[in-house]
Amino acid sequence: MLFRQKKLKSLTYQSYDRENQRPVLHCSICNGEQVAGFKNIRTGAFEEVMLIRSDADLELFRKTYGITEPVEKEY
Repeated sequence: MLFRQKKLKSLTYQSYDRENQRPVLHCSICNGEQVAGFKNIRTGAFEEVMLIRSDADLELFRKTYGITEPVEKEY
């Protein structure tokens, strides 16, 4: 066997600075691409975390970071 399947690691919650950051989806108007990440409330800087291709990806993002509220979209 030349290639092996990667073993899935157990799902552990990642953390983010809830006081200074908020979860956001950056959405492209042209091609519909969506990128999930965190926007700094004070500086407006966006930190990319993962590409969202389906609802399952969005749900994985929310579960990974323990996000229960709706994720805001920015265009």
